[in-house]
Amino acid sequence: MEFVIRRVRIDDERPLMDIGIEAGRIVEIAEAIPAIGGEEIDAGGRAALPGFIEPHLHLEKAFLHRRLPARSGTLEEAIRVTGILKAKQEREDVLERSRRVLDMAVKNGTTLVRAHPDVDPIQGLVGVETAVQLRDEYHDLLDLQIVAFPQEGILKTAGVEDLMEEALDMGADVVGGCPYNEMSWDDTMAHIDRVFDIAAKHGRPIDMHVDFADDTRDRRFASARYIAEKTIATGYRGRVALGHVTSLGALEPDEAKPVIELLREADIHIVTLPATDVYLGGRGDTAKPRRGLTPVRALHAAGVNVAYSSNNIRNAFTPFGKADPLQIGNLLAHLVQFGTPEHQGEILKMGTENAARVVGVSEDYGLAVGKQADIVILDTFSVADALLDLPARSWVLKRGRVTVVTTVESRICRGCGRTHTPTASGSTRS
Repeated sequence: MEFVIRRVRIDDERPLMDIGIEAGRIVEIAEAIPAIGGEEIDAGGRAALPGFIEPHLHLEKAFLHRRLPARSGTLEEAIRVTGILKAKQEREDVLERSRRVLDMAVKNGTTLVRAHPDVDPIQGLVGVETAVQLRDEYHDLLDLQIVAFPQEGILKTAGVEDLMEEALDMGADVVGGCPYNEMSWDDTMAHIDRVFDIAAKHGRPIDMHVDFADDTRDRRFASARYIAEKTIATGYRGRVALGHVTSLGALEPDEAKPVIELLREADIHIVTLPATDVYLGGRGDTAKPRRGLTPVRALHAAGVNVAYSSNNIRNAFTPFGKADPLQIGNLLAHLVQFGTPEHQGEILKMGTENAARVVGVSEDYGLAVGKQADIVILDTFSVADALLDLPARSWVLKRGRVTVVTTVESRICRGCGRTHTPTASGSTRS
């Protein structure tokens, strides 16, 4: 056996298990594997999950928060500020900031990222070019999918469609969309039609930013129904993901229900982005401010596949974040009031199994025999405590190879009589 993980908790209702790994895949799960591994880890009863998945990250926009700080915190300001900064994008700087995000993600147990670089005349294809380079550079640490994302619209901005085609030829995996960033509802529908045409031409899945608003008074921010109908008509069920979809949460339940049913029928994946959506949403409300989220509870209850992601890391859209899916999951659980043990389990699924469906890797994903050995072992002893403890990621494995080892030492000192000297890292030495 190439690799054996000993005494790991994969299910709180079952005994501790050993996991055997060969050629990057799980080949055996048993209470005791007699074979000796070429390499072994003793998890000591710690809990394990399949590697986390971030289905919606903007790498090239990360860590811009101090270069031109936002002042009002609105979506309009974030778009304006980011537009100014992305016009100045330089390849090496984009690579450095993107690596910071990916390093954070790897250390936090993420084994797959779907990146959404802008494709437009403002920054050209630098986001795609750098993502393609990083996909190769980080191959042993995580998988990187690339979306050709037309942030500035397709009809509104000349040359974007050609750039999207070029991005796909360069190696982008997914066709993106931003239909609300057009001048009219007719153009929003035409934008969606173009996205489906490009995707069908190249045989690629679709992942769009849609309905990113507090309400649906402007039809450009009420496109989910049209997209669902288009998905069904074109035979694209299961291959379309939508990020944000916040305006759907402003509808009364009777208004939202038929749209949600269509999303379920079309097997569309919804990716909620709570750190961004709550930060930017509801700012114009002087009373009873909206939370600015897609209706996660209603979507989940209806059987729609819901996942979550970090979206932006430290920029005008989201001034916080460290690419930690457990942190975002904990935030989401609070916001949608998913606090029961069963609901906490569903949140964990949203960052793992559900996210795997979004990015199309379900068949090869999970803690089961035959699956790819992408595993995160947490420094906690119950799977159910993952969202509560936000524990260190003791070990992370990608395709059966250890990529991260984290050791945490913390000591309560009460009358110990020792001298404690801060070290350069900020910890103490005694």
